[in-house]
Amino acid sequence: MDILRVGVIGYGYWGPNLTRNFFELPSSEVIAIADLSKENLERARAKYPDVVLTADYKDFFDKELDAVIISTPPKTHFPIAKECLLNDLHVFVEKPITLNSRDAEELIDLAEERGLTLMVGHTFEYNSSVQAMKDFIDDGELGDLYYIDAARLNLGLFQHDSNVLWDLAPHDLSILMYLLGQKPISVSAHGMPCAFEGIYDLAKLSLLFPNNLMAYIHVSWIDPAKVRRVTVVGSKKMAVFNDLGIDGKIKIYDKGVEAPAYTNGFNEFQYNYRSGDITIPKISYDEPLRTECQHFIDSVVNQAEPKSSGRSGLAVIKILEAAERSMANDSTHEVLEW
Repeated sequence: MDILRVGVIGYGYWGPNLTRNFFELPSSEVIAIADLSKENLERARAKYPDVVLTADYKDFFDKELDAVIISTPPKTHFPIAKECLLNDLHVFVEKPITLNSRDAEELIDLAEERGLTLMVGHTFEYNSSVQAMKDFIDDGELGDLYYIDAARLNLGLFQHDSNVLWDLAPHDLSILMYLLGQKPISVSAHGMPCAFEGIYDLAKLSLLFPNNLMAYIHVSWIDPAKVRRVTVVGSKKMAVFNDLGIDGKIKIYDKGVEAPAYTNGFNEFQYNYRSGDITIPKISYDEPLRTECQHFIDSVVNQAEPKSSGRSGLAVIKILEAAERSMANDSTHEVLEW
């Protein structure tokens, strides 16, 4: 195919951004948009008067589409994606891929049986700053990794049919597994509902990766400051990715601490602290969502497995399920089976 013919399902919060990118990319064409809200469809009509609009995504099935983009509430991801795959459409679905691993596995199997592309919207894997962080890790510039700390905090957006764990943690879980090229061995978690009974708006996860590497994730809907930060601490240097940074998204700190190789006793024992330069690497910026959308198109055209494939989405779901079991059992460590 020369141009990928796509339909967008869901034109609410994130759908307009996806539609804009697929509409502007020369290698794709937005044929139709589906949304249950008349108001959302009117917004779409104002921007894309020549695109077919419908309240029922099933109308897509006779439009000779190649693929669908699903940006609907998470509880609808599985039934919509399954029906689209059964109608031989390639599927790009926003995170989380589904709300349980059983459904995610069914979508993966279905896509493989029909030779279709299934990709999940883990946008940060296509962020040039996150990619640069991975290069710093892989090149050994930070040394041996001690730990990684991720924080994703905000005041809102509350969702009555979800919780902060499923809403925000998928971003950082996908980032961690991308940076390390590994899946965690175990996870423990605790959280609590603060503002509304029964809705967890605060959660903290501890993940153990191979080589005894610990990673921590703090997510909150009830924090006064908006934070989007990942800190990687190594034996040589430390790196901070601040997605909200104005003077640079990444800062490399030539800081560390070293114990003396040998001393005659405690009185002679002194840690050696190193505090060197702070480097802000120059990183070319491309809109991550644009890069992600183009990657989906390329994956379909080249019949290649996407970087954020269905299996990547499944890994995130398995960790979230284990984290929920941990929270329900006094923060026990849940071993992950892959």
